[in-house]
Amino acid sequence: MPSFFIESIRQVLRTKHYSLKTEKSYLYWVRYFIRFHQYMHPKDMQSCHIEQFLTFLSCNRGVSSATQNQALCALIFMFKHVLSMEFEGLKYGYAKKPKNLPTVLTPTEVASILRHLNGPYWLVTSLLYGCGLRLREALTLRVQNVNIEAQSLFIFRGKGAKDRYTLLPKQLNQPLQKQIQLVNQIHKNDLNSGNGLTSVPSALHRKYKSVLKDLSWQYLFPSTTTCCHPIDGYLCRHHIHESSFSKNLRNAVIKSNIQKRVTAHTFRHSFATQLLGQGSDIRTVQELLGHKDLRTTEIYTHVLGQNRAGTISPFDRLSDIVS
Repeated sequence: MPSFFIESIRQVLRTKHYSLKTEKSYLYWVRYFIRFHQYMHPKDMQSCHIEQFLTFLSCNRGVSSATQNQALCALIFMFKHVLSMEFEGLKYGYAKKPKNLPTVLTPTEVASILRHLNGPYWLVTSLLYGCGLRLREALTLRVQNVNIEAQSLFIFRGKGAKDRYTLLPKQLNQPLQKQIQLVNQIHKNDLNSGNGLTSVPSALHRKYKSVLKDLSWQYLFPSTTTCCHPIDGYLCRHHIHESSFSKNLRNAVIKSNIQKRVTAHTFRHSFATQLLGQGSDIRTVQELLGHKDLRTTEIYTHVLGQNRAGTISPFDRLSDIVS
């Protein structure tokens, strides 16, 4: 398949301001789809070709419903927005996702995991649990987003491109100040070597190039190495990679001997569940988490157990229990 076709898809994705992560994912599925059909050009395909590919993913590859939906989204985007083609009567719709209850950690389990984390990974995990952040929200924090005086964090362009403020635990004030001092030292070294730029979207790089060397714009958790910006090509310092955090978290969970499936998002689940268990208003929790729909927040009421709205089983009120 000619590279200019793939580039045309990339251009449309960027024109519509899709994230770089979504861009990589969509292009992966488009390439996979074209290879599956022996490099036939998509403009010569019909709905049956999409159905064959999705059937292969589901039956032969055994992908999850989320993966299948992601592949379908990528193909629909390509046909609709790049080739201006729409198919009527497509047999495949979006697969129904299972409604799984979130895994929640107890404070003791969180403390055990934190004891086996060091450096920025300890602080990132503390922010996930203490502020209810998503992993990407924590890693993309900049120095200017931290307001210790007001005990708040500003989350810029969270999920759904929404800004919000969330609370900041007082016990993290000193670790955050030390982290900012470390960032300042790294930044000074970059400036002395003739660099000092941080990684930002292309529009910001063009508009605010002169201020991108300020400390306030630097990532709170900078990478140990500099890299070339994937779009504009300038040398910059990005934040630590998600895979690096996941690897360190996994090792900490194993050392803690916790028999639960723990990911970065587990700490966000634990944050919400424990706030509700302590009697916090569900609307407040919704605002702190940045949920658009209250029903998304309500799922945490199902994992509160005996603390759910102060409800006590009538069996526990029996004075005499006959076994």
